[in-house]
Order: sequence, then C-alpha cells, then structure tokens
Amino acid sequence: MNDSRANIEVMGIINTTPDSFSDGGRFNQLDAALRQAEQMVNDGVHWLDVGGESTRPGSSGVSAQEEIDRVIPLVEQLQSRFNVPISVDTCKTVVMAEALKHNVQMINDINALRDEGAEALLAQADGVKVCLMHMQGEPRTMQHEPRYDDVVVEVKQFLTSRVRACEAAGIQKTNIYLDPGFGFGKSVRHNYQLLKRLQAFHELQLPLLVGMSRKSMLGQVTDRPVDERLAASIAAATIAAMKGAQIIRVHDVKETVDAMKIVAATLAGEFA
Repeated sequence: MNDSRANIEVMGIINTTPDSFSDGGRFNQLDAALRQAEQMVNDGVHWLDVGGESTRPGSSGVSAQEEIDRVIPLVEQLQSRFNVPISVDTCKTVVMAEALKHNVQMINDINALRDEGAEALLAQADGVKVCLMHMQGEPRTMQHEPRYDDVVVEVKQFLTSRVRACEAAGIQKTNIYLDPGFGFGKSVRHNYQLLKRLQAFHELQLPLLVGMSRKSMLGQVTDRPVDERLAASIAAATIAAMKGAQIIRVHDVKETVDAMKIVAATLAGEFA
C-alpha cells in the first residue's frame, strides 16, 4: 500500500474497573480480563489499552494504590502471554511510573500529562509513546454544560500548548499522539463538529488516536443503548480513519479490524 494513511491500528479496551460505562464489572477479575485480551489478540488487535479507573461522565476517582492493584497484575500477565504492545490508561504519575517499570509501550492520559512530575517521567522513558487528550473540566463534572466558541480551534490550541510543554520537558515529538477527547467535556454537537473537521488536527503534524466506541454521542443519534451501538461505533471509526486517524480505540476489535482493512484498501486504492 502506497498511502501512509493506510497504516491504521486498532486498540482494544481492557477495563479493570467495576463501573466503566460500557463493560463495567465484566473484566475486573484477572481471568476474565485475560480471556478478553486473548480474544482481542486472536481478532487482530494492534494495541491493548489497560485502564484501572473509570473516566465516564460523573465518575469519582480511585486512589493510586487501588489503580495500581487493578492494572499492574494484568499488565504482567499480558506481557508474559502476548506479543502485543500495551498502553496504560492513567492520569496519575505514580501509576505511570509503575507501568513503565513493566515496560509498557504507551501512556494514554486523559489529562495530557498535567499531573505533577508526569512530563519529567515520560521524558526519561526512552521510546515510550504518550497520548495527550483534551478534556474540558474533569470526569465528575465535564458534561455539565460544556461550552466553546469554536470547539475545534480551542481543542487544537490546548493540544498545541501541551505538545510544546512536553517537548520543553524533553519528550520527543516522535513519541506523541493526540486525542481530541470525544465525549470528554463536549456536547453531542461538539463531538460531531470535531469528527466532521478531524482533518484540521493534521496541522499539528502528529498522529491521532481517537475513541468513540459505544459512547453516548452515538446513542443520542441512534437512540440505541450501550450494548446495541456496534454499527454506530463502526461507522464512527470508519469516518475517523478516512479522515486520517491512525489508532482507533474500541471495545469491538474483530469488527473494527475488518472495517479498517476496507478503509486501508480504499485509501491505498489497492489491496496488497
């Protein structure tokens, strides 16, 4: 394939939390999480993203130690069983530090490395990727009437400032991914403005990681509950990939991998 945009990767979500909006409680036991990871690997996943703290709207936080206790045993098992890069979804520096001790390949941070010491920690983590996400407010309050004059412009400005801060701290730009933060302090209208204008983020010259899988922005348009949003999730993932997103973060790996193969063939204009 001769189009660089055709290199689209699928990241599978493994939540070890009892209160995740989509699969809360299903995979917060180690054995269940490992079975889910094995299925994702068999389905062709490119990344496994492990999270130990729910960030759904209205969620309350957990202690760093509780998050570590949820995440690290699973990371250890994933590292020993599968040859798939692992991302840890956390906004706490101490959790990042523990994850890095176990050689994870990415830190996926909804808070864009704004926790004290996070930038310096990742600057010392040679070759580890970091995803900087935009969020207005915090998970507990972020959906209480979010407002923007121009959501795309303001999200770009935030991400630009965070990239500059991370580079100044010593993080290599080649290790940075950007996430506009669908559903994190955005109304349904804001989310679809971001998706419609996703190409605007290519001006920042960094790869995009996006996650819309099963989110309320899909449910409010289709009037489907969380467990009936597969078709909408695939549609959103396809649109994002056609607009240049490089990593698509999802719950439903098998179906998304198939969809991304079609996108890649289309962008390349060939199958090879």
